[in-house]
Amino acid sequence: MGNPSLALPRNKQIERGTFDLNIRQIETFAAVMKTGTASRAAETLGITQPAVSRSLAQLESAVGFSLFARVRNRLVPTPEAKQLYRDVESTFRGIDSLRASAARIRDRGSGEIRVATLAALGSSLVPRAVRHFQKKHQTVRVTLHVLLSRHVRDVVASGQFDLGLAADEIDLTGVTHQLFASRHALCAIPAGHPLAKKPKIVPRDLDDMPFIAYVPEDRSRQRMELILQKTGVVPRVVVETIFTSTVCSLVAEGVGIGMVHPYVTVTDARIVLRPFEPAIEIRSYLIMPTDRPKSRLVRDFIDALMVSR
Repeated sequence: MGNPSLALPRNKQIERGTFDLNIRQIETFAAVMKTGTASRAAETLGITQPAVSRSLAQLESAVGFSLFARVRNRLVPTPEAKQLYRDVESTFRGIDSLRASAARIRDRGSGEIRVATLAALGSSLVPRAVRHFQKKHQTVRVTLHVLLSRHVRDVVASGQFDLGLAADEIDLTGVTHQLFASRHALCAIPAGHPLAKKPKIVPRDLDDMPFIAYVPEDRSRQRMELILQKTGVVPRVVVETIFTSTVCSLVAEGVGIGMVHPYVTVTDARIVLRPFEPAIEIRSYLIMPTDRPKSRLVRDFIDALMVSR
């Protein structure tokens, strides 16, 4: 380079693959790249111009190539310097993100929590839990995804989400789990149907009735089928589906009768809910990544879920 103070020592040998960098050298380099002169960079950093020159020389020695050429009293970046600066900018963005994250963690009520849930709880119970949680943590960002139970398990097991709620048919290996809720299914009936007048529904009421069923692997369907087999009752399955919300929509259209999750919120006047006896148990599990300590935010969100049950 034209400026001796910025040039590499001629007799110094650079060992390739070893870099003795420090953040101050990188900050000085970035300041010169932004301002275009050593004097302006010195003003920005609050140091002397000779200190800027020494820092750049040390950085050049560490990386093993020239960073600037002096042209008409101005520092002109070399192609290598421009390429390095792109990575420096990316690194600084990462550092800024780390600083922001640390500030959120330090500040009680700041941070982020990621929650995945099965659909039946995602439209009622979990939103209530979010409301309870945000009374204590108003600035916390909650990421809430409504997924199939097996996908809830996958994103929690992989560590992408902090906790999840899933039906009991999932594979519980690879996740920390506890029973979250065990409730009895309700029978959803079109409002004009004769069964809607009954205070409760029993197996014989469903014999040869158009029925909206969950998919065969659903545990609540399996429990229902065991009950019906004992009584010799065979409903006429007209639709199989996954989501409780879909069952409700089909019932509202008069397609048939269905069993729904007890936490489902039904506001459609075309649907009547009745208890079913003997009871069909519906279980859900609270799951978390294995070998990850519960953060304060996770503990508080779990408390909010328990209050919302």
